[in-house]
Amino acid sequence: MADLDELYREIILDHYRNPRRRGTLHGPHVHAEGVNPSCGDEFALDLRIEDGVVTDVAIQGQGCSISQASGSMMAEAILGKEVPAVEDLMAKFRLMMGIDEGDSPIDPNRPGSVLGDLEALQGVRRFPVRIKCADLPWTTLADALAKAEAGT
Repeated sequence: MADLDELYREIILDHYRNPRRRGTLHGPHVHAEGVNPSCGDEFALDLRIEDGVVTDVAIQGQGCSISQASGSMMAEAILGKEVPAVEDLMAKFRLMMGIDEGDSPIDPNRPGSVLGDLEALQGVRRFPVRIKCADLPWTTLADALAKAEAGT
């Protein structure tokens, strides 16, 4: 189990140091921003949805390694997915983090099989104050999806 913990730490640090999809989008897109006032994390998301599919995503922000790594992993995970699949991924992430009631979707015998790199964040559950850090990009994504649905 210690080897798995070390691998997860490395994944989080890699996404923090080398965030994927960093930048802004030009042309038609939805923009949403979120802040975690308890620790100062800031996260912004540009999202392009065409014919019900996330065709492009860009992230910006600053804050702790957990919030920024979560955003980087999220951006990679949602690119190319249909909106219902993105919503399903959000629900699974929230279950894994213990934010929503229900059993975690993670299969402990097959690490990475359900949420891929995002499963590296499951250890955050042991530190309840940090769960908001990991969830910030996801609440920002939910805001962006709501804006897209509303056409704003």
